Amino acid sequence: MKIDTFEKNISVADYVNGYVNVEEFLECCRVCENYDQKWSCPSYDFDPVEDYWKKYENLYIIGKKMILEEDEKENWEALMKQVKQQLTETLYAEEEKHPGSVSLSAGSCNICGENNCSKKAGEPCRFPEKMRYSIESLGGNVGLTASRLLGIRLQWIEEGQVPDYFVLVGGLLY
Repeated sequence: MKIDTFEKNISVADYVNGYVNVEEFLECCRVCENYDQKWSCPSYDFDPVEDYWKKYENLYIIGKKMILEEDEKENWEALMKQVKQQLTETLYAEEEKHPGSVSLSAGSCNICGENNCSKKAGEPCRFPEKMRYSIESLGGNVGLTASRLLGIRLQWIEEGQVPDYFVLVGGLLY
């Protein structure tokens, strides 16, 4: 597998104005199995724009394009988990370098394991110091972000066919 990295800095004001639509992406989230099942996923008791995005001035966006060899496609999920974990660790390290910053994960949180989030049981998050929201869970359009800001068109699994590459997008609000 080859991994290409793409990076871009943008002001939060510009990002919110051009790439964030909470209402539109909340509708997408409502049909997902993680809706109200994970602390990192909606519904939230806060306004993503006013209470989260606007607390920061800048957004550093990082994309990882995972280009798969034909023989790797059957193992794509494990490979994606591995790359997501590496990206998460990179973003945690960036938080350490930039006090007051917070990272945005590539997709929903899985710190507690698959389908094991404490929110389902009505309990507080077990790891609030590690849990991070994703760009899309806060209303950000990851497809538009990837195409316009990183120059990558997203590919999807269609009719059971694994695409030639996957893209993970995370970020750092600072």
